[in-house]
Amino acid sequence: MQKINRGSRFNKSVRVGVLLCLLCTVIVAGGCGSGESNVASGNREGILYWGNGAEPQELDPHIVTGVPEHYILIALLEGLVQKDAATLQPQPAVAERWRLSADGRVYTFTIRASARWSNGDRLTAHDFVWSWMRALTPKLGNAYAYMFNPIVNAQAYATGELTDFSAVGVKALDDLTLQVTLDNPTPYFLQLLDHYSMFPVHRATIEKFGSIGEAGTVWTRAGNYVGNGPFALRQWDLNKKVIVEKNLLYWDAENVRLSGIHYFPTENLTTEERMFRAGQLHRTSEVPVGKLDFYREQQPDSLRIAPYLGTYFYRFNTRLPHLADVRVRKALAMTVDREAIVEHVLRGGQQPAYSITPPDTLGYTASSDLRYDVLAARELLAAAGYPDGAGFPPVDILYNTFEQHRKIAVAIQQMWKQALNIDVTIRNQDWKVYLDTQANGNFQIARAAWIGDYVDPNSFLDMWIADGGNNRTGWSDPDYERLVSDEAPSAGSVEQRYAILGEAESILLDAMPIIPIYHYVSIHLVHPSVKGLPGNLLNNPNFKHIYLQAEPAAP
Repeated sequence: MQKINRGSRFNKSVRVGVLLCLLCTVIVAGGCGSGESNVASGNREGILYWGNGAEPQELDPHIVTGVPEHYILIALLEGLVQKDAATLQPQPAVAERWRLSADGRVYTFTIRASARWSNGDRLTAHDFVWSWMRALTPKLGNAYAYMFNPIVNAQAYATGELTDFSAVGVKALDDLTLQVTLDNPTPYFLQLLDHYSMFPVHRATIEKFGSIGEAGTVWTRAGNYVGNGPFALRQWDLNKKVIVEKNLLYWDAENVRLSGIHYFPTENLTTEERMFRAGQLHRTSEVPVGKLDFYREQQPDSLRIAPYLGTYFYRFNTRLPHLADVRVRKALAMTVDREAIVEHVLRGGQQPAYSITPPDTLGYTASSDLRYDVLAARELLAAAGYPDGAGFPPVDILYNTFEQHRKIAVAIQQMWKQALNIDVTIRNQDWKVYLDTQANGNFQIARAAWIGDYVDPNSFLDMWIADGGNNRTGWSDPDYERLVSDEAPSAGSVEQRYAILGEAESILLDAMPIIPIYHYVSIHLVHPSVKGLPGNLLNNPNFKHIYLQAEPAAP
């Protein structure tokens, strides 16, 4: 899924409110009004205050693609399985159990008889069939439709080649039995099922406000939203906060220890860090680079840094004439000094990236010839018709509003000027606008990132097929698609599968429609009262297991 980091439109009134609250924190012990901070009252009332990084694009699981939306959707909705927050192993969720056929192709899920929607309606296997049909409806434009590709005929239906959904390998055998048939044994299939793109949605609610293929209707607003997760949507104040409260009709409500969650978008990391220090947040989305040493030395118990299965990269729009030339793309990629970026700009333990898939992803590591080589890059640019940058067309880097993205863009802007003598402008847009700009192809080079949706190299490679909704580069290659979509899924062993995926990634890196820059670590500030939030490779919380436990007051 797309890593946002920042990009909300935190309006003027909210900024003023935050500053006033911080001022009150200095004058009054605790915070504004009641004299009690969010953290103090939240610990007492079971309310988690969560820095979410951005205003969500939407709360429709079949539309969105980002991390900020993910954190809200996993509270409001639940799939057939969930991942253990520590081990990431699939566990029963809406499905209380399942069995797999001897040939590894047919899963049969038993839906919990106690599963309910937040309005009290019974949740059945038919809800999953209809929801997955919606997710694959071409008119809806689900960028994650390719997640369903392991299922028989799912890709054909999503592309419009097939119009009869009954031919897709998803069947409700009865109200509580769902059968899913795959083209080939898929070792990561269960991991897919807790991704929001495969969550069920409430059919009657969708149809009340629009058609099955209609995006952007008001069904996702508070008062309309019907979910099946551990929490229910109570309030969505655009550009301010999203509030969810415990769903008493959730099948496992007795084990949900939080009473609610307040999600806050923040305009910049400095504001968010101040909110944390003022006791207004239990957890931040990230940490300002300039504050890392302070927390390492003064408050190490609040600083959480962990490995994170993600890659920061730039997308090329290969539809543009000068960026359609692979020599130009390689020259630009070879003059990004990744070591300097991670050492001097980021300083959080990130690793330079020379492939899209992070090294040792479940035992897979790509082979890459990408290197920092200014002389070779100048030769390539000259061969493309731009000796010493002469005649190179105007080019810009697009990024979503966030100070760290700006710093990286400025660094790369300077690197390209110094190494290749080309002039580059940089421009920023808010998260929603930025997403639309990329989706419509109105960019030249765009900042991007990808966090694994599941722990498998396929999560980083299957999106670059021609019809992949998250590709957005204009690049495609039939050999790449054959390897990823046909040969890898039917490989006879893990070793064979990884070899095929490695061959595909070599094609991708040789064509260079993207510039890998660095591999992520997750960096957050977390209040010591937050329990049940272990780090994991996907940085994926399980909100139903989180609870708040204030430390005893000092005598």
